[in-house]
Amino acid sequence: MNRSNSGANLPTLRSHNAALVLDLLRVAGERGISRLELAERTGLTPQAVSKITARLRAEGLATEAGHRASTGGKPRTVLRLVPDAGHAVGLHLDRDELTVVLVDLAGTVAASRTAPLDFGAPADEVVAAAAYAVAAVRGEAATVRGEDAAVRGAVPSVRDEGARSAGRPVLGVGVAVPGPLDHRGGVLHRVTGFPQWDGYPLRDALAERTGLPVVVDKDTNAAALGFALRAGAGGDFAYLHLGTGLGAGLVLGGGLHRGARTGAGEFGHQTVQLDGPVCGCGGRGCIEALCLAAVARGDVGEAARVLGTGAANLVGLLDIDRVVLGGRTVAADPGAYVRGVRAVIGERARRGGIDAVPVTAAGGGDRPVAEGAAQLVLAPLFGRAGGADGG
Repeated sequence: MNRSNSGANLPTLRSHNAALVLDLLRVAGERGISRLELAERTGLTPQAVSKITARLRAEGLATEAGHRASTGGKPRTVLRLVPDAGHAVGLHLDRDELTVVLVDLAGTVAASRTAPLDFGAPADEVVAAAAYAVAAVRGEAATVRGEDAAVRGAVPSVRDEGARSAGRPVLGVGVAVPGPLDHRGGVLHRVTGFPQWDGYPLRDALAERTGLPVVVDKDTNAAALGFALRAGAGGDFAYLHLGTGLGAGLVLGGGLHRGARTGAGEFGHQTVQLDGPVCGCGGRGCIEALCLAAVARGDVGEAARVLGTGAANLVGLLDIDRVVLGGRTVAADPGAYVRGVRAVIGERARRGGIDAVPVTAAGGGDRPVAEGAAQLVLAPLFGRAGGADGG
């Protein structure tokens, strides 16, 4: 995202222009789009569009999708994306669970699996389990090295949601993990409750195990990116993820906002009670500690109220358009959390004499995080910043 909406007829920008065209093909879906429409929407000349689409067809990324009636002259040939031309693996490593998906270029999940995970185990064991999960979702579990046989029980089978996964071209692996971390270097920092991960080069370790390019980012950033790439999910919004922890992914100015040190979105560790309980981060009165304590007591109303307090602070600070709630805990009772957060935000808005922003539930439990992780790999292909090299 964070990109120009128009192309440039310069040889040095061939990849930029091709990405613009490819993204419009992705958005058009099965219906397809004509070369004339591509030229109009990108600002490229018809000749430039013809050259780009010819190259995309030669590479197997695009194909003809029939003809469409024209207002004058012969019917227009329309083109569409070939979703199976490439895939990405999305991997969500949570504190107690692993979710892995195989996603095609259109964002459709072809295979998925969720299994228990002990994030507190030695890092090499976690990486071995992650590598096996990647192989399993690709339909290549049998090729995992013999010394990894002990981890096969961690991912016993994969639910294939289409044809078999084996043989599908895979562009890379996107990994979503709890923060904080350095997304450019793929190095984890001191994850709350798991200090042993501090400084661990997860990206390089998993790349060596899988033989694939690997991108690492925070779980909340991955989920926010996935939502931002969906049609109609633009604007400024915050994705708040409540599961084993609490964090936020921020989309500002149409692009994923990570901050200078990938530190943006540490939503759970804002202090809302100076003399509150000690949090796992070492501070007191953090919204995460208060919210998780209410969840543990079974007090969903209080958990939603605390979450709403933090959300209202975020809305007031950033003037965002909407709030999206996600994660396993929210998925267990989405109506209660949406009502509770909406009530706090609405009350704050009334006091300020402004309209309250909409609050919605993401649905899908933790799977949107894994799907967003796959988009960390795919987004740059479509010229969307916020992926592998986005800021």
